[in-house]
Amino acid sequence: MAWNFNSREPVFLQIANRLRCDILNGKYKPDEQIPAVRQLAFEASVNPNTMQKSLSFLEDEGLLYSKGTIGRFVTSDGEILKEAREKMKKSCMDDLIARAKESGISKDELINYIRKADNI
Repeated sequence: MAWNFNSREPVFLQIANRLRCDILNGKYKPDEQIPAVRQLAFEASVNPNTMQKSLSFLEDEGLLYSKGTIGRFVTSDGEILKEAREKMKKSCMDDLIARAKESGISKDELINYIRKADNI
């Protein structure tokens, strides 16, 4: 099934974000090989060059590493994974706070809603 993309952000970044989440959520484990470029491109219904760009982006971040012609693998470097999780949390929170402000939602309203929604 094709992945859904929005028009607000380049597709290769959306793919990178999805794969980053898959890595950080444990779908792909440390030192595990991820599917080949063509397979991922087929699943996402994108050009293999777009998928290649996304994977190279994740390699530049250190989340993936290449073993020549064998393929790409998830890093086992705990510090890189920890840092990526922290960046993702911050990005999610920054987006949530910005959207709340745009919508006129106060900090207290947002905190109360989060507590109710998650039963904290």
